[in-house]
Amino acid sequence: MTAAPDSSPLHTPQGWHRLFAQVVRYALAPVILFFSGFFTANFLISGQYTWPRTSRVLALTLTLLVLSWEFVYKEQRTRSGSAEQARGALLYSCAIPYVVGVLLMLVLWKL
Repeated sequence: MTAAPDSSPLHTPQGWHRLFAQVVRYALAPVILFFSGFFTANFLISGQYTWPRTSRVLALTLTLLVLSWEFVYKEQRTRSGSAEQARGALLYSCAIPYVVGVLLMLVLWKL
């Protein structure tokens, strides 16, 4: 059997999976973690520890952990087979944007 003439790598299930994984790793996760670091730092600095705000930060933190573990670390580990490369992807796509968001909030708070 031959492949259909109009088939391309993006039309295969594996092609879409690879594209989705790259979009999550390079675009979605860094943006989400940047803003999450910003708002978590805002919560901690503000001192307004009401139950609704606390529950939102806890839910946000759990969501970030799932996003980072499932969609960045495990995906990179599966693709590369190396735990070291997966940790590097986690650092680049998740940890650094989160810390930058926290630092931005600290800088804006001092102004």
